[in-house]
Amino acid sequence: MGVWWELMVGKSDWSYTNDFPSIHIGVTDYEHAKPHGRHGANTANVKRYIDFAADNGFDALLVEGWNIGWEDWFGNFKDEVFDFVTPYPDFDLPYLRDYAKQRGIKLIMHHETSSSVRSYERQMEKAYNFMNDNGYDAVKSGYVGPILPRGENHSSQWIVNHFNYAVKRAAEHKIMVNGHEAVRPTGLCRTYPNMIGNESAMGSEYHSLTGIKPHHTTILPFTRLIGGPMDYTPGLFQSDISKINPAKRGSRVNTTIANQLSLYVTMASPLQMAADLPENYEPYMDAFQFIKDVALDWDKSVYIEAEPMEYITTARKQKGSENWFIGGTNGGAPRTSTFKLDFLTPGKKYEAVIYQDAKDADCYTDNSKKYKITRKVVTSKSKLSIPSVEGSGFAISLKAL
Repeated sequence: MGVWWELMVGKSDWSYTNDFPSIHIGVTDYEHAKPHGRHGANTANVKRYIDFAADNGFDALLVEGWNIGWEDWFGNFKDEVFDFVTPYPDFDLPYLRDYAKQRGIKLIMHHETSSSVRSYERQMEKAYNFMNDNGYDAVKSGYVGPILPRGENHSSQWIVNHFNYAVKRAAEHKIMVNGHEAVRPTGLCRTYPNMIGNESAMGSEYHSLTGIKPHHTTILPFTRLIGGPMDYTPGLFQSDISKINPAKRGSRVNTTIANQLSLYVTMASPLQMAADLPENYEPYMDAFQFIKDVALDWDKSVYIEAEPMEYITTARKQKGSENWFIGGTNGGAPRTSTFKLDFLTPGKKYEAVIYQDAKDADCYTDNSKKYKITRKVVTSKSKLSIPSVEGSGFAISLKAL
């Protein structure tokens, strides 16, 4: 899980104070600054997320906005933007570190560079040592904004070399890297297994920025995911963003709950986030069960049906298990998916739990939350037929009996 989506939609902020029109790392005095009261990465809020994650069987929590520098960070071509070892005054790192460990949760570090790449390289050894000292063994790195040095871009050779350098240095410290706004992967995760996944495309955060068309997630499996796993950050249950932040009136995630569940299978990654807020999951814990159940590692994948921009239905066999999971992601038109389960082990019975659209579901209104869950016993001889509305889909867990 992550203290992330509430920042993207403006329920809270990455920054801590309004006192500083600009900040200078090592000089600006945060201890005597007046907090603006909207800082999301505060001790109480992070503890709330830790508890929800632990209570529901998760193993890690990403926290963005914990470190100083966010008051003056985006698009300013500043060389020294962030300090990667100093928390804001309201983020009690030792307490949260120890409390998370007590609850069985690993905290995932966040390093936003604001694309000040040389500054990050200068601080990298200190930052990674800080992570080792405090029990962080995973980092989400970010490269938002125009690249510094000027003239470089996110896909230039210089930046490709930088990102590979960061991954190799992280490996020396036994640290896993999840890169956002990083270079498009080309299979290097096979060379550097600590490169667990990249964003490197329009991920879920674009729902809070410019919106995403319903067919977007039926394109990415054919393009972005060919080079390696993608951290798409699915699991958005509250589609009306104004219900989270009233200032975002008219802003909406063009999806359904059934669609969001499907993405955990069709957008394969060994690192998956339940991206929404705890309070947005609590009314729908029966649907949230699929996110708790779905596997991350697979022995086998079967692409049942697919057409770019229209639909993709994928079945994956959980690693070291007889259990299977199916995700059907639908694009811009209603359709019915009909398919056989002949990939299942012959002679075995499975309990199928099917998460699909309920009557009147759609991806443009609060009917996005209309779903139904059915259970049935199936075998390799069974055949399923599941209708989906525009921008929706379905998800199925198949547990061997």
